[in-house]
Amino acid sequence: MKICIYGAGAIGGYIAVQLAGADHEVSLVARGPHLAAIKDNGLTLKIDGQEKIERFNATDDPATLGTQDYVLVTLKAHSLPTVVPDLQPLLGPETSVVSAVNGIPWWYCHGLDLGERHIEAVDPGGVIWNGIGPERALGCVVYPSAEIESPGVIRHISDNKLSLGEPSGEKSERASAFAAILIEGGFKAPLRPRLRDEIWIKLWGNLSFNPLSVLTGANLYTLATEPGTRAVARQMMLEAQAIGEALGVRFAVDVDKRIDGAAAVGAHRTSMLQDFELGRPLETGALVEAVQELGRITQFPTSTIDMIYSLLTQRIAIRDSRSA
Repeated sequence: MKICIYGAGAIGGYIAVQLAGADHEVSLVARGPHLAAIKDNGLTLKIDGQEKIERFNATDDPATLGTQDYVLVTLKAHSLPTVVPDLQPLLGPETSVVSAVNGIPWWYCHGLDLGERHIEAVDPGGVIWNGIGPERALGCVVYPSAEIESPGVIRHISDNKLSLGEPSGEKSERASAFAAILIEGGFKAPLRPRLRDEIWIKLWGNLSFNPLSVLTGANLYTLATEPGTRAVARQMMLEAQAIGEALGVRFAVDVDKRIDGAAAVGAHRTSMLQDFELGRPLETGALVEAVQELGRITQFPTSTIDMIYSLLTQRIAIRDSRSA
């Protein structure tokens, strides 16, 4: 199989090294100092007290790689619309595109009773929907945590589960084949007939705790246990739950258990807080705005989510004005 990992940062690089030992042609699309280091020294993964070093065909020009069987996109959700033109040379008639991103994915409405429509918050103007095509989409919920320790060096932190699922819920040949590839690489790769349920369970935490972390600077344990922030997060989750259930989602745990699970992670600083402090764009579209948009579509209110989002946008604007 030919597999291109587009956006070989922390998660993409971790997956690439794990897959490199199998009998597949794995290529990487990366950029900047990280790409230069991969070309010069290979890609190093620190995992389980060991260092794995693998060499790849790595490039910033996807046109040099040719068509692929699978393209695994591990960019932040807001970056995907900008790279759709660059993805085209990788796409053949049978290419599957696996979107390993947080939040509501661009293909979410495919096959639902909402009509075949894009979600503007994650796919402005339908650029991804029209440029890739929802029929190529294979869903993925990402659980591992990893970080780029230095250019060309990735440190795995925790977890190895990548849940997969067709938007239709069917157990397709392409989904089963990709799951087998991941399992061969040492991952847990369950096939989910109701992947959207899992998307919302993970989204629950990202929707609420990520924005609250930016507004307060607090870690996950504090946000989940301090009565005030816990109450706000809980109300945001309840609003999201009503929307999800209107779309046919089943929540396997209740809100309080989900919050307790976040507290159990400990004094973790969310990725959104880290991005905020580094002056990077934030994943507000897929994590917050998409829920607001689905709320409008289903006619369920998002008053608490709206309030927190309004405060978040002001916080971002102040940060950006100071750095201008």
